[in-house]
Amino acid sequence: MHPFLLSLIASAGLGALIGLVRQWSEQLEKPHGVEYSGVRTFTFWSVLGCVAAFLSSAYSPAVLPVVVAAIGIHYVVRAEASGSTTFAASLLTVLIGALVYWQHHQEAVFISATTGVLLGLKTRIHAWTRAFNTADIHATLQFIAITGVILPLVPDRNLGPFNAFNPFSTWLLVVLISGLGFAGYVAMRMLGTSAGILLTSLLGGLASSTASTLAFSRQSHEDPGLSRAYAKAVVAACSVMLPRVLIIVGVLNRELALQLILPFAVMLVPAAGYGLWLWFNRQPAGNEAKGPVISNPLNLVTAVKFALLYAGIAILVKAAASFEILQTSLLPISFVSGLTDVDAISLSVAGNQGSGTIAMSLATKAIVVAIAANSLLKAGLTQALGSKAFRLPAGMVLALTAVAGVAALWLVG
Repeated sequence: MHPFLLSLIASAGLGALIGLVRQWSEQLEKPHGVEYSGVRTFTFWSVLGCVAAFLSSAYSPAVLPVVVAAIGIHYVVRAEASGSTTFAASLLTVLIGALVYWQHHQEAVFISATTGVLLGLKTRIHAWTRAFNTADIHATLQFIAITGVILPLVPDRNLGPFNAFNPFSTWLLVVLISGLGFAGYVAMRMLGTSAGILLTSLLGGLASSTASTLAFSRQSHEDPGLSRAYAKAVVAACSVMLPRVLIIVGVLNRELALQLILPFAVMLVPAAGYGLWLWFNRQPAGNEAKGPVISNPLNLVTAVKFALLYAGIAILVKAAASFEILQTSLLPISFVSGLTDVDAISLSVAGNQGSGTIAMSLATKAIVVAIAANSLLKAGLTQALGSKAFRLPAGMVLALTAVAGVAALWLVG
């Protein structure tokens, strides 16, 4: 079969897919008899783009630009009959047909799928955005500033004492941490408390296990009748911290992440034991526990603080290595750092181990010690802020997690 004919068939199929989703969406929203663009229209648009790309290549480069301009004029004239979404989808469909002719098949399929999903989720997206508040918009803008505005402006060179601080690498790690936290925050806002307190706590742990511990501890004090549910939520949120750290370490150092699997599994034993105890001592369903409001865990100010903390730890580690006291100083540094933030010390250790500054066993111990210290801190928060019925289970599991971390140090060797 002729290649151009194959391109026409593929273009028609992709256009029909977009048109099908658009027609289904319009049929749900508009009354019968109202004109709208559907399967036929978008199939024509995609085929038109493929034909225009062929004519531009074979005869005149001006054909495709003229076609695109004609479509724009068409929608300007029909401005009251169609919206900007239809206009944008139509232009994309024409260009998809051109991409198919130019043999950019993967790109064409990806754009078609993305366009179809966005068209099909129109009602759901509108419902999500109506639920947004001012804090959500601020969180989104701050995340955009962290990722898209500041990162390209940061210099990519080693600075500071011992050349231990690279601003670009440091802010790239801020983007990684903020991305995970922001994803959890967005998921919580989208799902709401109707998703259940357990799912909310898991997403909260992805965003910030410390913030989740604070929030649920305070909630248990305000609503002591649901202390058991809030204790379960804290344990779930703090348990998510372990795979979360494993992911961020694995981005920088896959070998170190593999070494951490066994000690992390040991540290999950208290939470797993508590989960089994809850399972075998299930209580009749009562009032549904609602998750507390957890704010955006990593805004712009917090991101700067994290970057400074990471830079300080990196300098301390480099200094310890230069003065040949790393073997005796890294674990105390990890413990103190873990009381404040686990991510900063974990990323610093992962980067230095990858460059050969830190031995694998010492790097593994350092991260385990940091998590044990962080678990002790959160155990203290539950005792200081939680209700009486909340303090025992939540504090005990977190304290045992720290003890399990100390025991896991023997497995590292």
